[in-house]
Amino acid sequence: MKKILLSALLLILAITVLPALPVIVRSRSSPNDAQQAAVLKELTAEREKTDNKQFSREPYKVLDVESGKVLKVPVRDYVIGAVCAEMPASFGEEALKAQAVAAHTYAERQRLREKESPSAELKGADFSNDTEKYQGYYTKEQIKEIFGDNYEKNYKKIAAAADEVLSYIITYEDAPIIAAFHSMSAGFTESAENAWGAPVDYLVEVDSRSDLTAPKFREDKRFKAAELKAALEAAFDGVSLGDDMTQWLKVLTVSDSGTVLEASVGGHTVTGGQVRSALDLRSAAFEVRCEPDEIVITTKGYGHGVGMSQYGADAMAAEGKSWRDILDHYYPNCTISKS
Repeated sequence: MKKILLSALLLILAITVLPALPVIVRSRSSPNDAQQAAVLKELTAEREKTDNKQFSREPYKVLDVESGKVLKVPVRDYVIGAVCAEMPASFGEEALKAQAVAAHTYAERQRLREKESPSAELKGADFSNDTEKYQGYYTKEQIKEIFGDNYEKNYKKIAAAADEVLSYIITYEDAPIIAAFHSMSAGFTESAENAWGAPVDYLVEVDSRSDLTAPKFREDKRFKAAELKAALEAAFDGVSLGDDMTQWLKVLTVSDSGTVLEASVGGHTVTGGQVRSALDLRSAAFEVRCEPDEIVITTKGYGHGVGMSQYGADAMAAEGKSWRDILDHYYPNCTISKS
């Protein structure tokens, strides 16, 4: 099954049944898009009402995919480990606090969903440590290895940020939200409707123009003709590209936030997200230009663009904004609640 068919099926599910989370591309400075893209599953739960709105302080149950064992991880350890996995320690303290609340919210929502509708593959756990499906999380041993000589300094900074906000999560209509986040937007965050095909009241376009000055905001990815042709034909069923490479990939429609909504691949209409996946681009906000010997695709931002921009959060922190200000900005219409 090729990528276009899989993406089409996911989009149909998102629009009709709204089935299924951070997004989203794996590095410590950018969220895991594979996990965040699984937020499609979350869109169903967004329309559901949970019977249990009491948020637990019991340890999270995490399935270790290598050993098959279900580990009990204290809430504090999990939140610290998630922040270490998803945001650079160099970011401002208020940005780290905002990330901690988002990470805690993600975990609490997932726990409630598993309680209501258990997944057999999780063996009774709330989620696993498979970062292709769930939010990133590092154990203390992994954190020590990653931070190396800076472990004491970085861990202390992140732990202090997490401790200050550990009792808070983000809610909408008394339930934990889909706490989507990404590395940097294209200048404005994207709506869930444009990115994933289904609207969510609080995952809407907001101003994040500070991202324009983030490192590697723009990136050129260059393709030789044969390379691009092979990648596009492999990704999209029924596409056969001719000799004129100027007709191979064209942008058709773009959202107000800069995301390519529709593109033409050899005359076939596809989504910008499908092109991003096919060509391993940093984002679906891109432009295409042809040069004599190659095609250049210029992307803006990094990640799916929905929810909180991490670089935007760091910029707000540098301006003196609090973690509450950051969360209020990127998740409008929501409430910061005691867990």
